[in-house]
Amino acid sequence: MSTLNSTVERVTQRIIERSKDTRKRYLDLIAHEADHQPDRSAVSCSNLAHAYAGALEDQQALKTGRGPNIGIVTSYNDMLSAHQPYGRYPERLKIYAREVGATAQVAGATPAMCDGVTQGEAGMELSLFSRDVIALSTGVALSHAMYDGTLLLGICDKIVPGLVIGALQFGHLPAIFVPSGPMPSGIANKEKQRVRQLYAEGKVGRDELLESESASYHSPGTCTFYGTANSNQMMMELMGLHIPGAAFVQPGTKLRQALDREAVHRVAAIGKDGNDYRPFGRCVDEKAIVNAVVGLLATGGSTNHAIHIPAMARAAGVQIDWTDFSELSAVVPLLARVYPNGSGDVNHFHTAGGIGYVIGELLDAGLAHRDIMTVSGADLGQYAQEPGLDGDSLTWRPIGSSADDTMLRPVATPFLPDGGMRLVEGNLGRAIFKTSAVGPERYTIEAPCRVFSTQHAVAQAFANGELDRDVIVVVRFQGPRANGMPELHALTPPLGVLQDRGYKVALVTDGRMSGASGKVPAAIHCTPEALGGGPLACLQDGDIVRLCAVDGTLSTTADLASRTPATAPLPATGTGREIYGMFRAGADEAEKGGSAMLAAAGY
Repeated sequence: MSTLNSTVERVTQRIIERSKDTRKRYLDLIAHEADHQPDRSAVSCSNLAHAYAGALEDQQALKTGRGPNIGIVTSYNDMLSAHQPYGRYPERLKIYAREVGATAQVAGATPAMCDGVTQGEAGMELSLFSRDVIALSTGVALSHAMYDGTLLLGICDKIVPGLVIGALQFGHLPAIFVPSGPMPSGIANKEKQRVRQLYAEGKVGRDELLESESASYHSPGTCTFYGTANSNQMMMELMGLHIPGAAFVQPGTKLRQALDREAVHRVAAIGKDGNDYRPFGRCVDEKAIVNAVVGLLATGGSTNHAIHIPAMARAAGVQIDWTDFSELSAVVPLLARVYPNGSGDVNHFHTAGGIGYVIGELLDAGLAHRDIMTVSGADLGQYAQEPGLDGDSLTWRPIGSSADDTMLRPVATPFLPDGGMRLVEGNLGRAIFKTSAVGPERYTIEAPCRVFSTQHAVAQAFANGELDRDVIVVVRFQGPRANGMPELHALTPPLGVLQDRGYKVALVTDGRMSGASGKVPAAIHCTPEALGGGPLACLQDGDIVRLCAVDGTLSTTADLASRTPATAPLPATGTGREIYGMFRAGADEAEKGGSAMLAAAGY
């Protein structure tokens, strides 16, 4: 067994020490909940009658307490392709529960919005805070004290982190994530990218663009690029919260159904009354959180998780920051290139060896914690195998070497020696720079800045030819408290065009970019945000800004202290943004997770 890498060990121990008090409070909370969880046989008959009235053929089993009752929390809707398959899941999951003498009920549902649909639209300003709403919805679902375990049906961007945060408030219960898998591959990613750029340049129209996009996003299942949704699935594997190998098996296959069935059987077996109690709050510990970061770095995953991981960790009493990310990134090599960081998508990645191959390499190199409490019953080593079927029986087998070294490489010959997510800081604050998709020749950009308060203003300036020069584009008042920290993915095509024209271009923003952030150097999630007097609020057009991933610099030569911060635009109205005002007002900084709910709860 490999010795743990010294940096991984040091960072983990620092997180453990930093989290000593908050983790103890959390563990005390879930221990108290476990000890005081009501025995349903002692609950009021009227309460029970309400809970069992809709259970149909499971009524008698519930009345007699014959076995564990599993609460299903679903994020089904049929607008979101990744979650469309969940529509029929409860029927199957209830059948699988009966096979082992258990019962299952849909405890509740959560919203599931799609950043792909709201990209560049008003609804994107609700996106980050939908994570808090999902966590709150999960809390409501599980508040009925009728459940002995939880199945969490969620995949996409804010949905998995929200489900994690909500389920951790009931961390005395076992919980397993049940993904539904990616859609089959569509057109080549290079072709999709080509048409997007042609559209940004005005060389093709909306009809051609829509035809291209529809050939890419074409059927039920997760989008196949390696953005936040698929990074979520990777993290659930590295944290041991899936049935091993469940992440990237396509919907509607026999293997997918076998993995779903195993999830139900397994959650019924790891409850408090069994011999293998695995409470969710114990599974999500400091080592599991470090594994999530390591996996993110090794695969070039979504920068959104620089916000989501600290939020999930806080909900479990674990304190992690961007310095921890950056130090881990220095020793974790980049093992995967999946679109938009490479040419192949997650289906090609899975066929080449996928997340099981990555986990095996990380464990062999001592870069991940093997000794975590997984839901499978084994240590993380089981997640270094791939699932398959022997007749109708679910089995796991060794993966062997990578089947495509243009997409997946061993630790000995990585794509990059580091994980491609670096902390940059200076007199403009602290921010994340994702280097894994950016050429090393663009790691340092120093140029006059052009300051904007909306991404639409950037698009207009680009269309007018005002940005045809070396420029650092600053988009401020995009943080959690200003407007909910929308994703600014719509900036990527025009900035990419400028870069292709030979200009030195970079982006600096207190807003978000996703796993699809692309090839333009960017300092994102800048904190403190501009609203409230953060340094970005004092920048002016023409100030020289330096962004350097090599020495970790984000700075300006301007005398910011002598200036009065710019006035933030008034909050936009419509599309439900008014009722999210309480989330904006209460949100904390991006490095802590940008959450109003966790801040209010004192985490």
